[in-house]
Amino acid sequence: MTESHNRRPLISAGTLLGVGMGGFVDGILFHQLLQLHNMLSAKYPVRGVDARTLAVNLEINMFWDGLFHVFTWVMTSIGIALLWHAVHEKKVPLTTRTFVGSLSLGWGLFNLVEGIIDHHILHIHHVVETSNHLVWDLTFLGAGVVLIVFGSWLIRSDRPASPEGHRTASP
Repeated sequence: MTESHNRRPLISAGTLLGVGMGGFVDGILFHQLLQLHNMLSAKYPVRGVDARTLAVNLEINMFWDGLFHVFTWVMTSIGIALLWHAVHEKKVPLTTRTFVGSLSLGWGLFNLVEGIIDHHILHIHHVVETSNHLVWDLTFLGAGVVLIVFGSWLIRSDRPASPEGHRTASP
């Protein structure tokens, strides 16, 4: 890559957007729609408890899920700001391959870090709150690794011709 190319701003933006979007998929799909786990569901279960405990545990989990969504929103917002900056830099080649690779890299990093910390170190929740949760938790980590490898491959295999060649003429 010549000195006139600098893909780092695009990769940084895409990676943070991937972290945020991966977090939103996790929170919306797993926490809300499928209701498989919440942020503290291993500590404050919502299944197999009496009605009063259920009400309290739902409130606790909802609050921590909200904080989780604040984190994903902040990551996405920073990613958008970095992307805005990147598209205004003439030395940054704007390629779909690098951008999609960065999104995949970020989503994979989210899965890997969140899975290791929350599922395996802190044990605050698991992908599925059952006795065989380890299989699900390891699958979640495996998906993260696959996303990281795929994203890294896309980024490394991209060879932009020139930064100017990927832009429309400005007025």
